[in-house]
Amino acid sequence: MSFDAKIKELGLVLPPAPKPMGVYRPVVVAGGMIYVSGHGPLKPDGSLVTGQVGADLDTAMGYDAARITGLAVLASLQAELGSLDRIGRIVKTLGMVNSTPDFTEHPKVINGFSELMVEVFGPEAGRGARSAVGLVALPGNIAVEVEVIFELKS
Repeated sequence: MSFDAKIKELGLVLPPAPKPMGVYRPVVVAGGMIYVSGHGPLKPDGSLVTGQVGADLDTAMGYDAARITGLAVLASLQAELGSLDRIGRIVKTLGMVNSTPDFTEHPKVINGFSELMVEVFGPEAGRGARSAVGLVALPGNIAVEVEVIFELKS
């Protein structure tokens, strides 16, 4: 099954591809790789999930924010590539969690993003290397930011 068809089968609704919030491109294709700039948890109404995990949000809410971030990443990929079927596999994810200094469940939060990628791309192509880190602030107080590298299908 194609990745575009998988999105439909799962009943996922992608938001409009987010516009850059600075001087950068959301997606750059170079040398067979797809570099996706940091994306935040963009809700369908255009607002963002904000707040600090461990204070304003619990782990489950952070997980949901990371999943929503994954939908925004998929929207940017589809806008840039025309089809998710051009993707070969996920290579590397950097997940950043806006969290209190004592919060330690960053991997559980970023699983929201990673599990979505596995649902869409499958267990082999949807699972890559990953880092999940906590920061005491993210732009606009967003709950999660994810940047990711994919490989183009050869």
